[in-house]
Amino acid sequence: MRQLLITRQEDAVLSSLFEEKELIQVHIENTKEQSKIGNIYVAKVKNIVKNIEAAFVEIEGKQMCFLSLRKEEIPIFCNQKKNSKICVGDEILVQVTTDGIKTKNPTVTTNLSFSGKYVVLTHGKLHTGISNKLGDKNERERLREICKKFPEDTCGYIVRTNAANVEEELLMEEAQALFDLYQQIKKTGICKSCFSCVYQGIPEYLSDIRNGYSCELDEIVTDDLELYEEIKDFLKTYQKEDLEKLRWYEDTQISLNCLYSLDTKISKALKEKVWLKSGGYLVIQPTEALTVIDVNTGKAISGKKPTEETFLRVNTEAAEEIAKQLRLRNLSGIIIIDFIDMQKEKNREQLIIHLSQLIQKDPVKTVFVDMTKLNLVEITRQKVRKPLHEQVFYDKGELQF
Repeated sequence: MRQLLITRQEDAVLSSLFEEKELIQVHIENTKEQSKIGNIYVAKVKNIVKNIEAAFVEIEGKQMCFLSLRKEEIPIFCNQKKNSKICVGDEILVQVTTDGIKTKNPTVTTNLSFSGKYVVLTHGKLHTGISNKLGDKNERERLREICKKFPEDTCGYIVRTNAANVEEELLMEEAQALFDLYQQIKKTGICKSCFSCVYQGIPEYLSDIRNGYSCELDEIVTDDLELYEEIKDFLKTYQKEDLEKLRWYEDTQISLNCLYSLDTKISKALKEKVWLKSGGYLVIQPTEALTVIDVNTGKAISGKKPTEETFLRVNTEAAEEIAKQLRLRNLSGIIIIDFIDMQKEKNREQLIIHLSQLIQKDPVKTVFVDMTKLNLVEITRQKVRKPLHEQVFYDKGELQF
């Protein structure tokens, strides 16, 4: 049973994904400080730093943003140009890809993209890609043939995992809707005043419904009437096939937050130490540059003689818990894992294979990089949103959003 609970606490909207009553992912959106991810702005190029192949551009509210120039960009200029080279003073359309975190500026791109449930339209990329998680060759070929019928311009498409076994009609309808939106943004965006917002991305809780959950969900539940109406309107417009999954929780005696002990579960997900059933434990320490995870035997060898088999068992359990914690805490960037040292090469290989298989199930791109000579495992996880520990804070010992 998979449920997506969407609840409100003061100025925050919580989007909590449960699997068999276990919290596996949570996003907290502050309605007073809404994310800019997905928003498209008319930006002015303020500075170009050649040695790092980047530009700094200004958007609404005098916000400076980082624009990488390392990738092949096909910018949409709002000022007249004879070439496609980005220069200081140019006005261009940019889309926010990550929010600003602490001292870091938000990052933006000129390669605009528009996401649907099944398809993503990408400006400047003329080819069509199929999600790597779609392994069936026949299904991939079917989808590739359907993509040939999608409307074309200076854009391409990425077919998402959700598209597996979906009827052609639904895929065509969504691709056409995304294409129409893309054409509208291109047409109206270049006429907007500098720094203005041309397109606003949907709230994060609606993005959670759209981006990969709905095909696997059994229920979308909320106890907030305003949120219920917004979700219903969204599903009616974009995902009619999922409308029957929406449920209004009407019990006035106990809220969804209390019924599912959300505060307790989130507080637990913020703790540095995570105990394993074997008696071992993890220590998870996020830093500015990377996240370090240390695996310890703890009580697993209490009163016993440590053996290679014990170390393998604890490491295997730790790998499973680490895969869960990465998603639950939304950890990203470089992640270094210090597993318990094992002497046998076959055991180390078995552990690496197991960990690699686990992280491949993560909906956020997660990559096994290497095991160093010191037996430290390095993986990377794509940065999409703020980690959980930056979405919350404590006030007088109480969890605040």
